[in-house]
Amino acid sequence: MIHSRPFYCTLGRATNSPRRVPYRGGVDPVEYVELARSESERGELVLRERRSGGGGPAVLELRANGVFVMDSVEHASEQALADAALDAVAEPRRVLVGGLGLGFTLDRVLGDHRVEHVDVVEIEPALVEWMRDGTIPHGRQLLADDRVRLVVADIAAAVSEAGDTSYDVVLLDVDNGPGYLVHETNAALYDAPFLTAVRDRLADGGALVVWSAARAPGLLDVLRGVFEDASEHRHEVRLQDRDEHYWLYAAHRR
Repeated sequence: MIHSRPFYCTLGRATNSPRRVPYRGGVDPVEYVELARSESERGELVLRERRSGGGGPAVLELRANGVFVMDSVEHASEQALADAALDAVAEPRRVLVGGLGLGFTLDRVLGDHRVEHVDVVEIEPALVEWMRDGTIPHGRQLLADDRVRLVVADIAAAVSEAGDTSYDVVLLDVDNGPGYLVHETNAALYDAPFLTAVRDRLADGGALVVWSAARAPGLLDVLRGVFEDASEHRHEVRLQDRDEHYWLYAAHRR
């Protein structure tokens, strides 16, 4: 998750002592094993493993302040976010990803041979630590790609301090969208001043794509005011045995 106030963060208190929490909802019993926990000024970040009594594979799950963020089963929307951005430009050589999460957006971006460099901005240092130390099993290999530069910072600060750096593509997956914020101060990331700063970091013909948990017509209006060329796209997913849909908002710098 990424916070909106422009400051670079310091490491909060993180723990890596597994705790088991049984849950018996549904057909098969489910056990939650807490793998790691961090507490900072933004609140609590928890990484846990979801294990089904039916013998299925264990699932990684990330929660912020008790709110479900993502898991390792359903990551089609993260892949769709990357695909939409990469398909929007002819040569996505330089990419900025706002929000590391469990790394599925980054993994999709790195799968495109046209990408030469990726800056990933993540405000939660504990999440980066879990990727680097193997608590998130696929993290080490993902971050070992020499095209990746990982910046532990606030996305607003990173964009404002980017200097003359320009990007062909910017992807923002920093919260659940303007209507379902985990951190209320992230509302500024969906407003004109920040989105204008992002536009200024885009190369001519570059594209911005923003992920949202729900339709956000206000965000579309703001994007059209900043970029003129903006659109929304509904994306269907299956999440923990129920049908859901998410939204992608795309804008281009002409």
